[in-house]
Amino acid sequence: MLRALTPLEARVLGVLVEKQATVPDTYPLSLNALVAGCNQKTARDPVIAASEADVLVAVDSLKSLSLLVESSGSRVARYEHNVPRGYSVPSQSVALLATLMLRGPQTSAELRANCERLHRFADVSSVEGFLDELVARQPPLVVKLPRAPGSREARWAHLLCGDVVTPVAAAAAAALPDEAGVSVGELAALKAEQARLAARVEALQAMVDQLSAELGVDSTPKAG
Repeated sequence: MLRALTPLEARVLGVLVEKQATVPDTYPLSLNALVAGCNQKTARDPVIAASEADVLVAVDSLKSLSLLVESSGSRVARYEHNVPRGYSVPSQSVALLATLMLRGPQTSAELRANCERLHRFADVSSVEGFLDELVARQPPLVVKLPRAPGSREARWAHLLCGDVVTPVAAAAAAALPDEAGVSVGELAALKAEQARLAARVEALQAMVDQLSAELGVDSTPKAG
């Protein structure tokens, strides 16, 4: 079972899936194109401003999970996703997961419309059929969120980054006594930073292992 992704890792995967369908002539993507896709201001929720270094750390982590492949034979490194094999899902489900990773929670109708360039679903029931299959997975890859007050339809969210904190749940948690003196927002920020640092350490360890192998040096920490 794959670990939960960081938000930036999920964004990188979503961009690669999207650009494979929308700009096939420039796919696989260079690092510059990947950074631009992650920071794109349209069709993104939330809009982010990731640095090249941040994206490269995410790329290295995804490579270690076999969710991303670096192409060889070019002077410029290029990257492509491996989502279908990594999560053992069909192309229709890949399109839905990518759209959720790029645009956040959406209704079935919104997903059908926003997936149009990645996969054309015949109707909303077809979308829901594939979503139900993703829910049935162990562990599930998507979840149907509780319908928000005033909303006519429930929204769906991916679970590739772990459990989803809905606005209703966040508000309820914020109303609880704060015995530890840490707010919900601060806790979320700490968890995101922890995940980012863990990914960076993993990438650095991979670099150390590679250099050690090239130099013939044992990189295993000595006991005591």
